[in-house]
Amino acid sequence: MTFVIITHVPHILLQNQYFAYGPYVKEMNIWTRYADRVIIVAPKTDAERTLIDSAYEHDTIEFVPIENFDILTVKSTLSTIFKMPKISWSIFKAMQAANHIHLRCPGNAGLFGSIIQIAFPTKKKTAKYAGNWDPKSKQPWTYKLQQHILSNTFLTRKMQVLVYGQWKGSSKNIKPFFTATYQEIDKLPISKKVILKRINFIFVGALVKGKNPMYAIQLIAAFAKKGNNVRLSLYGEGVERSLLESYILKNNLEKIISLEGNQSQENVKKAYQNSHFVILPSDSEGWPKAIAEGMFWGCVPLAKAVSCVPFMLDKGERGVLLEMHIDKDCDQIASILHNQIDFDTKRNAAAEWSRSYTLDVFEEAIKELIV
Repeated sequence: MTFVIITHVPHILLQNQYFAYGPYVKEMNIWTRYADRVIIVAPKTDAERTLIDSAYEHDTIEFVPIENFDILTVKSTLSTIFKMPKISWSIFKAMQAANHIHLRCPGNAGLFGSIIQIAFPTKKKTAKYAGNWDPKSKQPWTYKLQQHILSNTFLTRKMQVLVYGQWKGSSKNIKPFFTATYQEIDKLPISKKVILKRINFIFVGALVKGKNPMYAIQLIAAFAKKGNNVRLSLYGEGVERSLLESYILKNNLEKIISLEGNQSQENVKKAYQNSHFVILPSDSEGWPKAIAEGMFWGCVPLAKAVSCVPFMLDKGERGVLLEMHIDKDCDQIASILHNQIDFDTKRNAAAEWSRSYTLDVFEEAIKELIV
């Protein structure tokens, strides 16, 4: 089987191996296990490999580079118009060779792919929509267009669209799905975490405005001012780093807030294991892996009620749905910390739920889609 991947994720060529964002590659290595040949259509970058980049594990990979593009400004839109013919032809040719077409959405390449796949109504297809599928959510018009095309069973045939959460009014080709990080063998007993000593919070994600790392910092700083012994460690990099560093220094928060940068999966896992709470006040998510990973290791999740987060947190029964109001959210956290039994109940419920979504279960679900 020739398995074709259309994705916006930038790829790095290093020593005859293709590297890309680790969590994405880890998932794609599961999809490609059942393929004889893999064709990847994606942007190629000359950036250096980082700790969070991983390599594909398939022996037969053909990489088709396409230029990066966007339509955020008038200038970039005009540039994209000139690039469109070559990009479209590259995607079309790859789809011609495919037995199975796999789109990664939402994204620029996914937009082109969702349109071009219309020309191949008899080929087996899947699309992984990794963003917020909620029809009522505010999304860029390009995302809405992808949702419309993918859910239209006249335009999009022989395709299963994998989305996070269950949404009323979905077409028959929309399939609620999930993602995973850990295996069954990773289900080690979660360590006991008392709430009488220092309370550790962890944020894992890109340091960008949409993830709201600043709110996480301000929330924990406010909680500390109320006399609580707390510490927040932020894992990840992004354009907001210098702004966050300045805020931490200006407000003398160095003793309770640390920016750890990008770290290996093993280091992040240890940080989860030593944390009481995992926090991600993100404005938009699909299936926030950082929340699911923290829950796996017994962290009580603190997250904004976007996409399928209310489902993940069982409407607050196994976590806290942030209201994005400092005082109100401080009170929510305090109410848990005043009761060890309540804290343990929530963290145990969080771990039990998260541990039902392992890579072993994920692989079986993928196998059913492509074999």
